[in-house]
Amino acid sequence: MAKFKGEIVINTERCKGCYVCMTACPQGVIRVSSQVNSKGYTYVEIGNDQCIGCANCAVVCPDGVITVYKAKVE
Repeated sequence: MAKFKGEIVINTERCKGCYVCMTACPQGVIRVSSQVNSKGYTYVEIGNDQCIGCANCAVVCPDGVITVYKAKVE
């Protein structure tokens, strides 16, 4: 069975900090940032490199600020 490595890109300026993506992530990759964006929202960020590229976070994000890239690991 092929293994996949994912990479998440978050548009932190558009993130409103609803944290729905955190609960949808089976690997616990996403965490709350200690900083705020220019609109005053605490946004989410990548917490570790265990992303499997499932894209659950991008699917549930109400604002569409998450992009997931997936690559096959040899």
